[in-house]
Amino acid sequence: ESRQTWPGAVAQFEIGTMEEAGICGLGVKADMLCNSQSNDILQHQDSNCGGTINKHSLEEDEGSDFITENRNLVSPAYCKEESREEIPGGEARTDPPDGQQDSEFLLLMQALNTLSTPEEKLAALCKKYADLLEESRNVQKQMKILQKKQAQIVKEKVHLQSEHSKAILARSKLESLCRELQRHNKTLKEENMQQAREEEERRKEATAHFQITLNEIQAQLEQHDIHNAKLRQENIELGEKLKKLIEQYALREEHIDKVFKHKELQQQLVDAKLQQTTQLIKEADEKHQREREFLLKEATESRHKYEQMKQQEVQLKQQLSLYMDKFEEFQTTMAKSNELFTTFRQEMEKMTKKIKKLEKETIIWRTKWENNNKALLQMAEEVRWFPATKENHLNQAVRGCGEPRSCHCTPAWQQSETKKKKKKCDKRNLIVSP
Repeated sequence: ESRQTWPGAVAQFEIGTMEEAGICGLGVKADMLCNSQSNDILQHQDSNCGGTINKHSLEEDEGSDFITENRNLVSPAYCKEESREEIPGGEARTDPPDGQQDSEFLLLMQALNTLSTPEEKLAALCKKYADLLEESRNVQKQMKILQKKQAQIVKEKVHLQSEHSKAILARSKLESLCRELQRHNKTLKEENMQQAREEEERRKEATAHFQITLNEIQAQLEQHDIHNAKLRQENIELGEKLKKLIEQYALREEHIDKVFKHKELQQQLVDAKLQQTTQLIKEADEKHQREREFLLKEATESRHKYEQMKQQEVQLKQQLSLYMDKFEEFQTTMAKSNELFTTFRQEMEKMTKKIKKLEKETIIWRTKWENNNKALLQMAEEVRWFPATKENHLNQAVRGCGEPRSCHCTPAWQQSETKKKKKKCDKRNLIVSP
């Protein structure tokens, strides 16, 4: 507006020449062009600032936290201040107040009044115009540079806004992924806790079951120890009974020797002695029969005991195989419990040692049973041969009874030889007979 007052000022000067009017008209047009370009630049910057405000309002509607926090950083006043700072001489192009225009006009008029001729005044005005034209050209150059900078800044702004939107999208995606990850981690933790509880319960059940089985094994071992002690006691009793039988057989042999001596000394009492011997033989038969029955009973009992021990051995082996299978299952499920495994191995070694001991004892019982069977077979053979020896013995006794009648006709040496032969035969018969 101040530049548009220039033609009126020139008209008041009454320069009166067409050249001066033309030059001044050109100066006015140049000044108006500069003012219009500067106003267009300012309007363009204001529109850009308004565009940023609109964009901020749209991003506020989208609900982004980052943009809502920084949306007040850009304002129209800030844009105007920035544009005025970036454009040098922009403050000079702002419309001065009326008092300043009047003072400038007065100064110009005073400067022109100092000049005497109109040519000097025209030259001063041309010089002033040239200065203003040079200033306007410099301003246009600066405006072009600033427009280029503005376009570059706008491009950078668009690029930064796109990157910012991409960053916001990426952040939202990352937040959703983080939430899903947290949910997944939470579910995994819960599943792991559940599995740990289940494994702990299984381990407790397995240890309880294992303790119960160990207690049962210990009870069975105690029962076997008691049974073995009883069998030992029975073996001792059987040995004592066998010793008594041997002593009885020795006493019987002594008694028979005494009987034969008594026969030699008292041949006249052969009949009475024969009756006594028959009675003794009957008693011996009865005793032998009783002893045989007793030994058969003991043999059957020992056989039953052997069978029972064999069955118990089979049962123990089956239990051992079952415990081994259970132990293998327990080992697969409880690989971490090495201490329990070592203790169980020690107990299993003890069990194997005890089983080996039981097997040795069963072998000993088997040998004893076989020896008893052999003794029973020998006794059966002796019982089978006993009637023949008994008849021979009776015949010899009858012959001995008939010999005293004819002893007066046989010599003494012959009688002594016959007696010796009888003694030998009797001893052989007694050795053969039980």
